[in-house]
Amino acid sequence: MSTIQEDFDRIALVSEEGGIQNDHYHNFLLRQVPSNCQNILEIGCGTGEFARGLAERSNHVLALDLSGEMIRIARERSVQFPNIDFELADVLERPLPADSFDCIATIATLHHLPLREMFLKMKTALKPGGVMVVLDLFEPARISDSPVSGLSDSLSNLLAIPVSVSLRLLHQRRLLPRREVRDAWAAHERHDIYPTMREVHGLCADILPGAQIRKHLLWRYSIVWQKPA
Repeated sequence: MSTIQEDFDRIALVSEEGGIQNDHYHNFLLRQVPSNCQNILEIGCGTGEFARGLAERSNHVLALDLSGEMIRIARERSVQFPNIDFELADVLERPLPADSFDCIATIATLHHLPLREMFLKMKTALKPGGVMVVLDLFEPARISDSPVSGLSDSLSNLLAIPVSVSLRLLHQRRLLPRREVRDAWAAHERHDIYPTMREVHGLCADILPGAQIRKHLLWRYSIVWQKPA
């Protein structure tokens, strides 16, 4: 976890743009958030952009991140949102009281953490009737793994590249991130490990029965699950 913290401290210092691949799905994720939330938890808030969207749908947002630089920037950018508490914390170590949150959201964070442990912890912390909203990255299947899923992932990969470039041109007016941003992300990605969709489906069937799981472009998947009332 100290390596991940150092990686994202470095990324926060060199990257003003945020993660456009994740930002692309913010509106989709916000539509999954229940109306009239009292308390929302975001795990891995980064610079706070999604937390600010959540704050418009809830009385209170608790936003956690392991990176002190990310939390510093998030607080600077969110002074007009007094209903967000940004907290520097390791979610594996921080207690989450049971039945506490109407919604728990997390974007591109769970692949850094033990997935089974996090699903169980988030499930316990949700109020009955509360909703879990997840967006994260998956490891594409190889063609040799399955003739159908492998081919499907290969086609998705081909589509994802021009979509990613188009998003960067639209939002940042550049084909590539700046060199220092590319270097910071490349250093981090060298030790990233992603679950396969088969692993995600298996864990959800065991822990989050009835979860809605979708595979998206840009190597992302989403989970939406409502805890039984």
